[in-house]
Amino acid sequence: MALATSLLQPLLSKQQQYLNFFFNHLNLEEVEKVLQVCLRSKGLLVLTGVGKSGIIAEKIAMTLISTGTRTLYLPAINFLHGDIGGFGEDDVVLMLSKSGQTQELLHLVPYIHNKGSKIVAITSEKESSLSRASDYQVLLPVEKELCPFDLAPTTSTAVQLLFGDLLAIGLMTEKGFSIEEYARNHPSGSIGMKITNQVADLMKAGEELPLCKPEDRLVDVIVNLSNKRCGCLLVVSEEKRLLGIFTDGDLRRALEKEGAAALENSMKELMMKNPIVVGPHELAHTALKKMQEKKYVTMAPVVDENEVVGLIRMHDIVHEEL
Repeated sequence: MALATSLLQPLLSKQQQYLNFFFNHLNLEEVEKVLQVCLRSKGLLVLTGVGKSGIIAEKIAMTLISTGTRTLYLPAINFLHGDIGGFGEDDVVLMLSKSGQTQELLHLVPYIHNKGSKIVAITSEKESSLSRASDYQVLLPVEKELCPFDLAPTTSTAVQLLFGDLLAIGLMTEKGFSIEEYARNHPSGSIGMKITNQVADLMKAGEELPLCKPEDRLVDVIVNLSNKRCGCLLVVSEEKRLLGIFTDGDLRRALEKEGAAALENSMKELMMKNPIVVGPHELAHTALKKMQEKKYVTMAPVVDENEVVGLIRMHDIVHEEL
């Protein structure tokens, strides 16, 4: 026991020193500016990162959601596989990277800016490429990692969590998020318990649905894909039976593979068969879990008695503050 204490006490003192360095050098004006950007946002806050920073980004997103801020966590790789199709000028993307040189994040910057979304770089390197390429930046001061080699993310991930909590509670306070609202987000006192909203309450339906026929050529329905702003087309029969789905990501891959010739292909040739489907009377929470269990899936056709009646998107569920 004495040996363990003699080992851990110096480590605890070092971590306290490193965290004090963070508290003493954090630029609160930078944090305040980002807080105001998030407050003014009419869309979603989207958190992303790679490796350990990605894990921290997901945790921060969960805290923001539970404290009343509409937020989505997306792994960096998902952006260019169709998910960026739902982004717009009202959304703010917060990118976490200690070095600010993470290539997967730098690669996303022009595509996110092209959608009109704002980017916030959260790094621990002042003159990083990500900071220079972003609209806003927050520098999280790190004196040294607790790791004896100064390599394993330890202190750097701790200060990322501290920043996330500061942002979440700052937004919660500014919005006047009440204890009653918090209780509704945490039934029975447990975070993440099932909720009561059904898929039918949130799904796209009727004229909002992006439908097409299997014999349609891509060139003839690509306008529908754009105008419906759902991020996909549902391929259906005359009886509205679901045959497949074609997403923004599928469009990008088809054009990369075949170029302009892909536009002459039929939807039957291009669609993905047997997509994940949900029923209109399922809990939205259940639909969200189904999508999260599969890579790159952020939307699901809604089928009732073998007929397509709607489309539910992860974006829609989050927007309802689930």
